[in-house]
Amino acid sequence: MVEGATRPQTVPEQQTSTLPPYRVILHNDDVNTFEHVIRTLLELTPLKEPEAVARTIEAHETGCSLLLVTHKERAELYVEQFASKRLTVTCEPDE
Repeated sequence: MVEGATRPQTVPEQQTSTLPPYRVILHNDDVNTFEHVIRTLLELTPLKEPEAVARTIEAHETGCSLLLVTHKERAELYVEQFASKRLTVTCEPDE
């Protein structure tokens, strides 16, 4: 390289990729009260009270309710957090 010459900067191509979406699903049980489920939904998710109530009722009446869709790592974190509150939540790919 010639003295004083500078090497041209190369800018790597930026690849933007989105993480695949995962569904976070609340399952009904016969153990927890509506109040506990709603309180936990409000504590752990961005859901507002009317949405938390609706999701709780849906899970009670149909067996499960879609809480939200997020990326896999966050979905798995939700599963662990809900388990610590004795609630059953699963995650699955949103295909």
